[in-house]
Amino acid sequence: MNPRNSRLVHALWLLIVSAAVVPAQTATKTFAVTRSNLCVTEGEIGDGPNNDLIVDAQKMRAYVNTWTSQSIEAEFTYVGPTAKESALGSGEIRRQFGLKLRAQDACNLVYAMWRIEPESKVVVSVKRNPGQTRSSECGNRGYQNIKPRRASPVPALHPGDRHVLRAEMVHDNLRVFVDNREVWDGSVGSDAEALTGPVGIRSDNARLLLNLRAGVLSGAHPNYALACKSGPDASD
Repeated sequence: MNPRNSRLVHALWLLIVSAAVVPAQTATKTFAVTRSNLCVTEGEIGDGPNNDLIVDAQKMRAYVNTWTSQSIEAEFTYVGPTAKESALGSGEIRRQFGLKLRAQDACNLVYAMWRIEPESKVVVSVKRNPGQTRSSECGNRGYQNIKPRRASPVPALHPGDRHVLRAEMVHDNLRVFVDNREVWDGSVGSDAEALTGPVGIRSDNARLLLNLRAGVLSGAHPNYALACKSGPDASD
């Protein structure tokens, strides 16, 4: 091989390698989610500086009450633990923040959760209780943690750390990104794909500042806000 061809091959190889290490990007158009776009079913969300939303509640549950695609992104600062802690229905105390997809009701939805303590990791689970819609009916039953096709570790969260958590679901396939790096990819199953509902957020025992963006829904759809169903029975 002559020197000129060798240089061309080397340049092509560098281009391929560079493309391989570029973090995966989403092509979905997004819009900023404000407090007025959120239906808070449990806890509180306040308005903070620099368009941040403030979460300082032992339990926070909310969904976006306008039409979106199944894509949601949260740029958040982990402020630290809440002053008081609340146990999950199982009795376990967990500190976590995450995203909801296809949140049909309190008993049927998909979660992509960043568990902060006791171990930093992303866990995807489906809560499925056919025929039940209210929290008083299903409680904490029907959860199934989903094994990923591919997964990567996530950093430990310390007070003051700021990261971007994003989840996007196409058909039954869910991908989760941290700081634009894919950390979870897999199928959540046909039952989860069949669920119809908005995207949203959830936290347990974590104080947060966050900015939210959701995917723009392509095609024709009704141009009105989704009804806000709050209260204990609507909380997941």
